[in-house]
Amino acid sequence: MLICNAVLTDADGARPGDVRIENGVITAVGEGLSIGGDTVLDAGGRTLLPAFIDLHCHFRTPGFEYKEDIDSGSRAAARGGYTFVNCMANTRPVCSSAAIAQSIMDDARRIGLCDVNQCVSITKDFDGKTTGHLRALPRNIRFISEDGKGVRESRVMYEAMRIAAEKGLTVMSHAEDMDLSALDYRLAENLETARNLYLAQSTGARLHMCHVSTKEALADILAAKARGVRVTCEVTPHHIWFWDSDFRVNPPIRAKEDVEALIAAMLRGEVEAIATDHAPHTEEDKRGGAPGMVGLETAFSVCYTKLCREYGMPLADLSRLMSRGPAEILGLNKGLIAEGYDGDVVLVELGEPYTVRREDFAGKSKNTPYDGLSLYGRVACTVKAGRVTYGTMEAIG
Repeated sequence: MLICNAVLTDADGARPGDVRIENGVITAVGEGLSIGGDTVLDAGGRTLLPAFIDLHCHFRTPGFEYKEDIDSGSRAAARGGYTFVNCMANTRPVCSSAAIAQSIMDDARRIGLCDVNQCVSITKDFDGKTTGHLRALPRNIRFISEDGKGVRESRVMYEAMRIAAEKGLTVMSHAEDMDLSALDYRLAENLETARNLYLAQSTGARLHMCHVSTKEALADILAAKARGVRVTCEVTPHHIWFWDSDFRVNPPIRAKEDVEALIAAMLRGEVEAIATDHAPHTEEDKRGGAPGMVGLETAFSVCYTKLCREYGMPLADLSRLMSRGPAEILGLNKGLIAEGYDGDVVLVELGEPYTVRREDFAGKSKNTPYDGLSLYGRVACTVKAGRVTYGTMEAIG
């Protein structure tokens, strides 16, 4: 595949040029490239970015396929410009073994639209106590998470982090003190954030803080980085778009001062990644109070509109947050438009707004608060390993 006449933009900056992809890998980047006998896509001067990578996603398989499955989730990802997602373990049964994780990753590979890394639970079957299963994990399992809840007992989290440090696992933390959630959700996030940072410092474990939402939690994370803790963090699109909203997510939408603190840190380059926390639910589930929203199909547009158009963030910095930063955390050969990197790219239309319509979503669930909103940054075409997974040649010709 040759993609020509594009504005190539990644974490290293922007430049006009062409991209040649062979056998799934970028083999040449420059101007005036040629190729014989294969697909040529004319970008028409539009912007070509590295495809997006989601550190934090729920595809609901196994057990909740009526909300989302690997096929529908992969199509939603492709429509949003994603070619790789990292799925959480709160499935039924809970993903507490390498066998379950591998079956999910194999399914995604067969579908071929979006690669999946599957996390394993920190405690076996989310029992809050058992960590011995972590010692049996093979080398290809590298991330553990109890997402949807925090690990209640400090001793158990300490044991998990000690094993993680020994085996090279990354602990993904849903920071929520479950004993305080019903009383004060801000305090619940802040206390568990501080606890996990000190446990990571003590054990030497690699820690990733999910969906950071309060200014206090963020400040503690930045302070921990300064003292050498091996910690990275993510922010979701909805936690920078909304404030004082009653749309139910976990952690909840915070105050305007929290949003401003998160955005300021992102502008300063102190946040490693934007992650969607894509959480599909049925309308009945949402009416019953289920927390979460779908996010894969709107993430880039929400972030481009908010961060780049409103706050002046360079597009290269947004690319770092949505592609290169997550790739580095996951250990992927992705996230840059450069020779030798995977041929995963996304073409975006930046100049004209479009209207979000939930009925157009490729995923099964439509639980979005963005329906009817006018946003910039429409995804026109997604390419994975040199193959179009969303959009058509006509869409970009």
